[in-house]
This record gives sequence, C-alpha cells and structure tokens, in this order.
Amino acid sequence: MKLEKNNWREKAKISAAKKAVEEVRDGFVIGLGSGSTAAYAIKEIGKRVREEGIKILGVPTSTQAYLLAIENKIPVTTLNEHPSLDLTIDGADQIDKNLNMIKGMGAALTREKIVASASKKLVIIVDETKLVEHLGENNHPVPVEVIPFSLFPVMQKIKKLGGVPQLREGIKKLGPVITDNGNFILDVSFGKIENPENLNLKLKLIPGIVETGLFIELAQTAYIGKVDGTVTKISTSSSSWVS
Repeated sequence: MKLEKNNWREKAKISAAKKAVEEVRDGFVIGLGSGSTAAYAIKEIGKRVREEGIKILGVPTSTQAYLLAIENKIPVTTLNEHPSLDLTIDGADQIDKNLNMIKGMGAALTREKIVASASKKLVIIVDETKLVEHLGENNHPVPVEVIPFSLFPVMQKIKKLGGVPQLREGIKKLGPVITDNGNFILDVSFGKIENPENLNLKLKLIPGIVETGLFIELAQTAYIGKVDGTVTKISTSSSSWVS
C-alpha cells in the first residue's frame, strides 16, 4: 500500500509540473525551485528547451537545482545579472487556500524566498496531500535558517514564542545539516498557526535568524495534482478553485 500511495503522489507531482511549465515562454528568465517536486518542473523545462528550442535562462535556488539544470541543458544565470525574473516554479511542504506556505524541508528556504520575491510571478506545484486549512497542521514544523553563532540564544527566544525548536541533523553525515549559505536549520513546531504573517514577523525580528520557511503572500498560482489524476489550479486573483 505504501508503494501504491507513493506512486500516485509522484504521478500527481509530474502532472502538476507539466501544467506549470506551460506558463514558461520563450525569452523568460526563470527561478528554478528546489526539492523533489520542483525537480520534475526543471526536467520538463529542459525537455521544452531541447524539443521546442525555446531560449530561457534559469536561476537555481540551490546546488541541487543548479546541478539538475546543467544536467537538463538549461542555461543558468544569477540574480546579480538578472535581478527581476519573469517566473519562478517551486514546490511547497504545506499550502493553504490563500497560497501561504511552509517551505524549507530541503533546507533551501532562504534562496527560495529571495528568488520568489524577485519574480513577477511565483507558481507552486504540489500534490493534494500538501493542501491544508491552516499551516502547521499535523504538527508540521516551520524550518528556520539560523547563523550557527546564534543557535542557543535563538532557540531560547523561539521557545518564548511558543515554538519547540529542533536542530536538523544530517543523514549519512554526523552533525547538523549545513545550508548552501553555511548556516543551520531549526525545525520549529508551533502547532496550528492561526496568524502566519504575524509569526513570520516575530521570528524575523530575532537576531540570528536569517530566514523563515513561512512564505506569505508570495505565490500567485498553484497547481495541485490529485489522486484521481486531474490537476486543480488555485489563483490568488480569483481566490477560488479552478479545474
């Protein structure tokens, strides 16, 4: 049953990615998100570059995204060369009906948020298990990137906000996860978050916190891959579900 569930979710991600990549136009400079779902979009963009001959440039949000872009023959550039992007396609760990999100389980949240904020449009692709009524449901943590020097003072201040912080440990590596920026990641459980904008602001005011995984009012469109094989589109302009 586990394999069957994972199978439909991967198919749903691929279907959502294909819909999102339809928004890519010749001449675009595109932000390339990180993670397993965004990886499908990068592969689809590469396919369009090869088969349709479209000319685009990609700004990767992580080393993973950079290597995948190179593998798929997508020319890469930087925000210093192109500080305004036409479009960014990325995934999310949780997303609500207003397209507010929790991101950062892949530890690329800071660069993802920088690229998202530099984009004229942010498009999110997820499977339907990521859609929630309130961010933080099911005790899903909020990733927070922290300067190592500030780790314990930051943890103390987060606890005063009602959060339960846990230093993310590496897999197949001793010690904490190190981000592409050379920092640590705290996974902070707050339970159901009633006011994500307010929480994001409070966290950002703590010295030593580089960025939070709360992405508020950044996305304009989300494509949701569903178990029945269809893809649903959510748009902030209409604030409604569109099949």
